[in-house]
Amino acid sequence: MGEEYGAKQIKVLKDLEAVRKTPSMYIGSTGSRGLHHLVSEVVDNSIDEVLAGYCKNIKVIIHSDNSITVIDDGRGIPVETHPVYKKSALELVLTTLHAGGKFDTKIYRVSGGLHGVGVSVVNALSEWFEAKVIREGKIWRQRYKKGKPVTTVEEIGEAEDGRSGTEISFFPSKEIFESIEFDYEKIARRLRELAFLNQGVTIQIEDERETRKETFKYEGGIKEFVKHINRNREVLFPEPIYIKEERGNVQLEVAIQYNENFIQDIFAFVNDINTEEGGTHISGFKSALTRAINDYARKQENKEINLIGEDIREGLTAIINMKFPNPQFEGQTKTRLGNSEAKGIVESIVYENLSRFLEDNPPVAKLILQRVISASRVRQAAQRARELTRKKESLGGGALPGKLAACSENNPEKNELYIVEGDSAGGSAKQGRDRKFQAILPLRGKIINVEKAHLLKVLSNEEIKSMISAIGTGIKDEFDLAKLRYHKIILMSDADIDGAHIRTLLLTFFYRYMQTLIREGCIYIAQPPLYRVSNKNKEYFLYSDVELKRLREQLKGEKIEVQRYKGLGEMNPNQLWQAAMNPDTRTIYQVSIEDAVEADELFTILMGQEVEPRRRFIERYAGEVKELDI
Repeated sequence: MGEEYGAKQIKVLKDLEAVRKTPSMYIGSTGSRGLHHLVSEVVDNSIDEVLAGYCKNIKVIIHSDNSITVIDDGRGIPVETHPVYKKSALELVLTTLHAGGKFDTKIYRVSGGLHGVGVSVVNALSEWFEAKVIREGKIWRQRYKKGKPVTTVEEIGEAEDGRSGTEISFFPSKEIFESIEFDYEKIARRLRELAFLNQGVTIQIEDERETRKETFKYEGGIKEFVKHINRNREVLFPEPIYIKEERGNVQLEVAIQYNENFIQDIFAFVNDINTEEGGTHISGFKSALTRAINDYARKQENKEINLIGEDIREGLTAIINMKFPNPQFEGQTKTRLGNSEAKGIVESIVYENLSRFLEDNPPVAKLILQRVISASRVRQAAQRARELTRKKESLGGGALPGKLAACSENNPEKNELYIVEGDSAGGSAKQGRDRKFQAILPLRGKIINVEKAHLLKVLSNEEIKSMISAIGTGIKDEFDLAKLRYHKIILMSDADIDGAHIRTLLLTFFYRYMQTLIREGCIYIAQPPLYRVSNKNKEYFLYSDVELKRLREQLKGEKIEVQRYKGLGEMNPNQLWQAAMNPDTRTIYQVSIEDAVEADELFTILMGQEVEPRRRFIERYAGEVKELDI
């Protein structure tokens, strides 16, 4: 705690250069995600002060002009002159990439903002930026424009006794971002998550645009996080199992609770970063869980019992919260932990603590055993059903479903699979497609809601079996991306309420059983047109009433013929090709997961067993519906 944090502790690795020229390299995109990333970068600096033990309060304000202020009561960024660079340490931190105290483990033992690009990138991408520092009894300020200082670091007053902290305000650059409109819910979700992960810290958000305020403080930390995720589900026992231990420089917290659903939810965080792509710490957790419960089951039930991980994780909600020095992040979005030593540490802590808990708490242990043994029986029945299906397929010579119209190209990277609602639309799509690279799989009616059904029931659904065999990867623990037959899987349903329901059922299936396909950007939604308008020899496909109104104004009273499509089946093959399948003219949207915790919650509300949360959701958002097609 007593380590000195001053100018000479600030290390510089690289100058701030081309951030404004290539912003996506630093913040991922210049769309909404990149814009909100700016807030995260500033808040992460405050969280690093929390992790170091110096900060208890953080406040984020969204001002009426869409500028942002983040205030904390940490130590305050050093302001004195750096011995080597002959500039104020504050200016160095704000104008240099990779400048900060994070590269020296004496100052920050663990840190989320390990790449150190954070706040200087925010400065570079802001129209204006202001930093105020309260430190050693004084208040200092510096202002910037587009990353360049417009004032020196100036002392502007005396601080109240014992106060310290940093206040950062910025206004994102309109030249850089597609929109500078901040989304309150998006910021609030991340702040709530940080409050769960950092027990006892108080995080406030205030929105001056619509006078909204919330305060997040969770003395129960990740135990409350698990309860929050399970709040719309029926749980097996009311209080989550909680494990906390420190080994050397590593701190680990785990909270576990079982519910009556059939899916597993494991969310793991390393230094407050959501490791959505998994990693060594999750492998360690899974093997410890399997071993501890198997050992207990063999002692209590039957020496011969052999439960697999899939049985033990059914209906499990778990949060893993790890504070780890020098994490190595890998993967597409740098959210997979690669440190090999993390596996062993997590495995031994979880195994020892969970084994002890099961011995000391027989009533809870018994509930878990009943749950996992029942899951094992159903899995074995599902496996027998799957093997029977495979035998039938091999007798029939080839595992591709009969309804599938395959394509001739053998390269999965070029291939597209259209999953189409209804046989008549499927017929048009088969005729209108480009047979070289487009395959068509028509679905009859609605697939089963996987959120409410057990694996055995899911696997006996004909439509789902067709999709699994057409895609080729397998599902859940057997999923293998290398076997994917199509790099674009496009869901095409009618533009009405039924079509939206079918899309939601399909997305629920992909999210729960083949989530990697969404994470790898392989799932798309086709946007079929609402109208076909012909004028003289021209044909227009329009996707909304607004587009129709605009076209009418454009053609100023010329005679037009308008056809409103009720469904895909009304289009002839040529129209369907032009409007929804031709790569040069179609509109398709890529499905992504911006926030796994929120996506999980939404699927539980919309598709889960409990009716009450769904009713509350509808009541809350009903007023925002613009067009309802019934």
